[in-house]
Amino acid sequence: MKDFLELAASRQSDRAYDKGRMVEQEKLDRILEAARLSPSACNAQPWKFVVVTDKELSVKVGKATAGLGMNKFAKDAPVHILIVEESANITSMLGSKIKDKHFPFIDIGIAAAHITLAAEAEGLGSCILGWFDEKELKRILGIPASKRLLLDIAIGYPLKGKRPKSRKGKEKVISYNKYI
Repeated sequence: MKDFLELAASRQSDRAYDKGRMVEQEKLDRILEAARLSPSACNAQPWKFVVVTDKELSVKVGKATAGLGMNKFAKDAPVHILIVEESANITSMLGSKIKDKHFPFIDIGIAAAHITLAAEAEGLGSCILGWFDEKELKRILGIPASKRLLLDIAIGYPLKGKRPKSRKGKEKVISYNKYI
């Protein structure tokens, strides 16, 4: 098992998957449990995870995430975890109004991070996708029109190796005791 910093350093957005290799259910169960356990403001848990594992349906979902040359690889991902925003509890909703921050967006971002890190821990690749045809995905998956579909996380066995990470230097993103 990797320690957390090794896990964070090795996780990347994979954009090529072995479409012939399915993700084992046990691995998927652990990834989804990590998502379910992720923290949320006031424990609102404002999410529903729609998991697509059916081969034909996965290709349809992948095609609905492609457009203008974006995300062509998504049709080869054997698993898609779509995150639908659900109603937050009253405490989270009040906090969102008072603080002018939509906490469900933050919470769903945290859940997405848990999913991708859990996938990495299982030896799988992932890519968080925000560009997709929301109406088409709702139609394909029976998601009510009134709901917001925020993310599609493609998951599968990566075909390519790890790339060097390019990140801003510590001095550009970290300051202590005041903003510099």
